[in-house]
Amino acid sequence: TEFFPEPEAWQVLEEAVIPALVSDRAPSEAGVRVWTPGCATGEESYSIAMLLLEQLGATQRDSRVNVFASDVDTQALRVARAGAYAEAICATVPAARLTHFFEETDERYLVGKALREVVVFAPQDLVRDPPFSKLDLIICRNLLIYFDPAQQSRILELFHFALNPGGVLFVGKSESLGAQAELFEPISRAHRIFRRIG
Repeated sequence: TEFFPEPEAWQVLEEAVIPALVSDRAPSEAGVRVWTPGCATGEESYSIAMLLLEQLGATQRDSRVNVFASDVDTQALRVARAGAYAEAICATVPAARLTHFFEETDERYLVGKALREVVVFAPQDLVRDPPFSKLDLIICRNLLIYFDPAQQSRILELFHFALNPGGVLFVGKSESLGAQAELFEPISRAHRIFRRIG
């Protein structure tokens, strides 16, 4: 995985989804809750955490961010928790974000405290284990393609259950909602960003 893959899709997420997730939240409500199943080595999980923290800072809102990152691969989770990435991330992470969210050391970039405090990594089997719940956003990109149609349908129903009303689902460009499309409405069909309905 990489940071902010398919930049146009992430730009839509940043401009059309993230501000609403932050601004629509009453002070008494819980923080913004995100789940990134199939998080692999953590780049997308840290990417969404950056966008949310930036939006909170820009609007000066006092709210929490919780990113639950899960994967069945425990070795990948170890890499994600370590949060040490090669200099190649300079190609996808803007310089301002590198300065703000990372520490540079020995030709590597280490995830800084602000990101470590909001991203929690955990082992999880998407098919067998219970989901996280009361979520505002699920980012599950390029994982559904590895499941058969029946499993895909079950997982999409699980995502619908796990999301709050109006919650957002962001899937990969080669993935569709299939028979579960009636559970969601498109925010950006081209970039596979959908809102929970029903």
